[in-house]
Amino acid sequence: MKTHHFNQLFQLNLAVLLISTSGVLGRYIDLAVPLTIFIRALFSVIILWCYIKFRGYSLQVKQEDRLSILLSGLFMGFHWMTYFYSLQISNVAIALISLYTFPVITALLEPLILGTKFHRSHIFTGLFVIIGMIILTPEIDLSSNYFKGICFGVLSALCYALRNIILKPKVHSYNQSSLMFLQMLVVTVILIPAMYHFKKGEVAPFLPALVTLALVTTVFGHTLFVKSLKQFSASSASLISSMQPIYGILLAYLFLNEQPNLNTFIGGTLVISAVVIESLRVNK
Repeated sequence: MKTHHFNQLFQLNLAVLLISTSGVLGRYIDLAVPLTIFIRALFSVIILWCYIKFRGYSLQVKQEDRLSILLSGLFMGFHWMTYFYSLQISNVAIALISLYTFPVITALLEPLILGTKFHRSHIFTGLFVIIGMIILTPEIDLSSNYFKGICFGVLSALCYALRNIILKPKVHSYNQSSLMFLQMLVVTVILIPAMYHFKKGEVAPFLPALVTLALVTTVFGHTLFVKSLKQFSASSASLISSMQPIYGILLAYLFLNEQPNLNTFIGGTLVISAVVIESLRVNK
């Protein structure tokens, strides 16, 4: 039993590490955000389609589940778009820490949407996150890229939390690769107009990064994370994955030489601490 639980936690942490590569890659890829997300989703669709056909997984969806899967795909697309905007106008640390308000948002919304038990400790962790975000915000100024980056990051967190909550009841009925494929298909279709920005000469230098983003971050990382929803609640999976900002900031330091300032460090520590505290409570 302990070995099985360890394997589940290992898979979830591996998923978090792979997903955290999106920060460095998103900051490095200098293309219009809708085009980046479209190419990422398109490559993911192709890779997942080949894998699903090879494994013989079904792509049939029950009629009563179609709206939920459609909505989860839409929220996934909005989550990526707003997150990448945050990366482009601020930095990896700001974008990731802002995004990482999603575990607490999930914990607060999941009882309202799915009817799960509400824990009073979520109020405490929510206050921790709010204080951390206040420290993280240099000033409320719409002309400040840092402030706009935080706003996009928190909006991305809300979209991600809603996607996870909507998808949670469906993960036991479908294969995780099939669910990921269907979501990527939704994102690809809604972003077809992004091809307006396509210029072969501009895209070519970033193709290796785009393929890595699709294969490592999306196909491997997000598919493993969806799989983890079978073993954990949406809030538990979110809260346990508290290493994502740390992984992302370390990768940004190693590859982009981005160093967080003191406010980012203090605010980020509070946000991550709130997630860690709640994770420890969940694991007891």
